[in-house]
Amino acid sequence: MYIRKVAIVLLCAISGSTVTAGELTEIDLLREELSEIRRLYETQIKALETRIDSLERSPQEQAVVADVAIPEVPAVQEKPSDFNPSIGVVLVGTAASFSRNNDSAVPGFMLGEEAGPGEDGFSVGESEINAKANIDDKFFGNFTLAVADEDGSTEVELEEAWFETLALPYGLQLRGGRFFSGIGYRNQFHRHADDFVDRPLPYRVFMNGQYLDDGVQTRWLAPTDLFMEVGAEWLRGDKFPAGGSGHDGKGAWSLFGRTGGDVGISHSWLAGLSWLSARAKDRDSGEGDDFDGDVDLAILDGVWKWAPNGNPYRNNLKLEGALFWQNQDGVFTPGGGSPLAYDEDQWGGYLEGIYQFMPQWRAGMRYAWVDTDDPGSAFTGTSLDTLGVSPEIYTAMLDWSNSEFSRFRLQYSRDESDVKSLDRFYLQYIMSLGAHGAHQF
Repeated sequence: MYIRKVAIVLLCAISGSTVTAGELTEIDLLREELSEIRRLYETQIKALETRIDSLERSPQEQAVVADVAIPEVPAVQEKPSDFNPSIGVVLVGTAASFSRNNDSAVPGFMLGEEAGPGEDGFSVGESEINAKANIDDKFFGNFTLAVADEDGSTEVELEEAWFETLALPYGLQLRGGRFFSGIGYRNQFHRHADDFVDRPLPYRVFMNGQYLDDGVQTRWLAPTDLFMEVGAEWLRGDKFPAGGSGHDGKGAWSLFGRTGGDVGISHSWLAGLSWLSARAKDRDSGEGDDFDGDVDLAILDGVWKWAPNGNPYRNNLKLEGALFWQNQDGVFTPGGGSPLAYDEDQWGGYLEGIYQFMPQWRAGMRYAWVDTDDPGSAFTGTSLDTLGVSPEIYTAMLDWSNSEFSRFRLQYSRDESDVKSLDRFYLQYIMSLGAHGAHQF
């Protein structure tokens, strides 16, 4: 009824027509009703503002307002999350089919134990249990267990266990414990957050899929409009491409820097440069070969993202790529053979694109390659024998996500990293239970 009466007033005002005494009386009534509605709304708004102001006061200030004396409370108080950490579980499983017997070897390269592309047949893969929370007002903690099936037995491994500062000045942040190194864009992500079933070939060859170690890390975020971050790490050096915890358990260090920003409202980018220097002490390749020496690894990477008007819900595109350079200088001992001096350079890179062409559906392509100097005839028959191969892999994938907590992925790879080519097909599921925070850019 109010709407009808207001419409009458508006029509009369717009048309400029004259009104009768009866109509004028009705208009006056409507004006009174509108005034009453306005008064009621203003009263409610003032009441809400008073309530918000009261809630924002400290307990002491509220007591002063109410003229009530209460005892002082400690400076640090319990928060609801103090003893209620975010706990999440990620389930990963894969069904794989390979065109011939799987062989993870890449001629010309020593590999870590987890550098392979997975197993043929059904596999539960590596599931994850994570707990994290604020420790207090100055520290944050994170703890992750990886559960995997290895040779028919269940293996539980401590994947992450670190604390991080929350209140250092000047944009500084310190992390200590076991964590994924900050080198390389992809290295910081958990495997279940990847866009493909397996890591790009250079990550598998140079970093055993992912470089994880114990130590300390510091980061500095520049106070600029353009995102700029630099960081450094001092690590134990127990994990590939390091090994043996050289220099009394301080066998590796790294430097990394990143910068990024927006281009308009639809595009954003990030570029990074990383350097890892590590000591490999009697590092076993798993094939009986052994390396003792220094390893230097440099990574140049970049990411470009597009979403129309900054909204990625329906369509979005991500381009990601990196270039790798590695030098290993030391002594290589083939299984059952004599030590050989080894000092060679190796390279690699990858480029991938992921396009979400409609809500819930994405498709992607990736090309990855590695290359190395020929160390000579003295290394014939060892894992460093190139066998005349130029290793490269072509990969395509399609995935569907019912929600942010569930995903199914179909992937095909044409693997030409060995003497004989290999076709691999994967069907993967990724399911998240409980709390799980968003991943970085």
